[in-house]
Amino acid sequence: MTKDATLLQRRRRLNPEELAEIPWLQLLSPEERERAEADLQIANAEPGDYVCRTGRPVTYWFGVVDGLLKMSSDNADGQTVTFTGVPPGGWFGEGTALKREAYRYNIQALRKSLVAGLHVDTFHWLLDHSIGFNRFITNQLNERLGQFIAALEIDRMTNPDIRVARSLAALFNPVLYPGVGEVLRITQQELAYLVGLSRQRVNEALTTLASHGAIQVEYGGVRVTNLQALRTGQF
Repeated sequence: MTKDATLLQRRRRLNPEELAEIPWLQLLSPEERERAEADLQIANAEPGDYVCRTGRPVTYWFGVVDGLLKMSSDNADGQTVTFTGVPPGGWFGEGTALKREAYRYNIQALRKSLVAGLHVDTFHWLLDHSIGFNRFITNQLNERLGQFIAALEIDRMTNPDIRVARSLAALFNPVLYPGVGEVLRITQQELAYLVGLSRQRVNEALTTLASHGAIQVEYGGVRVTNLQALRTGQF
């Protein structure tokens, strides 16, 4: 039995507390919300579980209720290129769902995570019937475009401190990841996986950022105290 099958078999309906963590549900009419809630599923993803895999057809639009995922792809040389992390509150894959095409990336759990999914047919039904949902998806696509442009810039940066700063700033995007708040629950090893640096070098960068007042390193996470400094690299 594959991990993918196990993840699918672990799916269940969301409880009221989990539904309250879905940011776009409040934008729907009562009829639209009833249909969405009836279709939403959630599953516990274990570390290493794949939520999406390159080449697989899209069946769900996914979101993170709790935990941390990474979006990556394998290049022609067999090396893994990480695009971004997906923290709590983040919904992803709307472009793939819109086009009903195969995934061009992998989404994998870095730690135990709660991942919700809305079937692609219901996703399209909401696009056809809900103005609020359309606005949400439009904002998602707009923010996602900016995110990937920034990711390209980060990938070309040679200064590790700025690389870590910009990567952290991307994870604190309030539109894409409203569930993060002021503190991102992430370990230095998880951040190293996302940034593409060693854990030791990430530790040095976090120490530098903290000394300049941009962040505070807390037990099990990072608190941002100057998001603008992280975004611009001026600290």
